[in-house]
Amino acid sequence: MRLVKAVIRPEKLYEVMRALEKEGFKGITVMDVVGRGKEGGVQVGEKTYDELAKTLIMVAVEDEHSRKVVEIITKHANTGMFGDGKVFVCQLEEVWTIRTKKRELEVV
Repeated sequence: MRLVKAVIRPEKLYEVMRALEKEGFKGITVMDVVGRGKEGGVQVGEKTYDELAKTLIMVAVEDEHSRKVVEIITKHANTGMFGDGKVFVCQLEEVWTIRTKKRELEVV
């Protein structure tokens, strides 16, 4: 299993979520976060904004579906401008369901 994490522009969240859900990826975790990329923030006039509002989404999927999730996110989160975000794909060692206290062998 893999965990796909994406840091995206907040205004693109619902477009990305709708696209993921349409393709059958319904288990999505969303968090409001702040951060900056290699550009180091944004300067507007004399004011510098070091930390920018972003949204972090996480989707756990079977290995064979991770590339599809990345394609959906990059397509629907893209504006073509600096600050569109990043996607990270991490290997998951274990997944447990809290309610049943059972280890999951696949993401459902």
